[in-house]
Amino acid sequence: MGVKNNQSWSASPSNVASHFGTSGVAVATATGITHPLDVLKVRLQMQLVGQRGPLTGMGQTFVQVVKKEGPQALYNGLTPALTRSVVYGGLRLGLYEPSKNLCELAFESTNIFMKIASGVVSGAFATLLTNPMEVVKVRLQMNPNVHIGPIGELQKIAAKEGVTALWKGVGPAMARAGALTASQMATYDEFKRVLVTEGPRGLYKGFPNE
Repeated sequence: MGVKNNQSWSASPSNVASHFGTSGVAVATATGITHPLDVLKVRLQMQLVGQRGPLTGMGQTFVQVVKKEGPQALYNGLTPALTRSVVYGGLRLGLYEPSKNLCELAFESTNIFMKIASGVVSGAFATLLTNPMEVVKVRLQMNPNVHIGPIGELQKIAAKEGVTALWKGVGPAMARAGALTASQMATYDEFKRVLVTEGPRGLYKGFPNE
């Protein structure tokens, strides 16, 4: 399908703002509810670092954290987690449409591959910008004795390890976010297009070429 002459390469500012706001709030809400599971995940991933011994499961780790550190420890790092969720969730979904429209302008196509590429770009870019918040969140989750807050922890990391330490692990994080966003957005977008243009029966015929 060719590019429509009257179609702009970029989404309107109101649409971008709407996508950013709604997706950011949605992701932040989910993050707040599931944050204790994220704390347990990080503790399980980092247990016995540099040591040997039996690994504990999620239930035992949960009991240990609550018993030794109190229930509030399950919400360590919540502030940077929520901040990252709003920015990351808003960017990866809010930038998808502008990225897709830019691909359409450049390649004169909106096929599934352009949608996958748009999802990869928006997800990876969102992660690149928010990785420092992820690093701070993990540091706070791992150290229950930190009382300097997210800003203090960020300054501490930058001062002792250098600013580049805030982007540790950004490579695999970008790859994961790009693949995740592409799989979510491209499939949703393509299914929606088929349903709108051909109705439910269009799904049984496969995706037509554009």
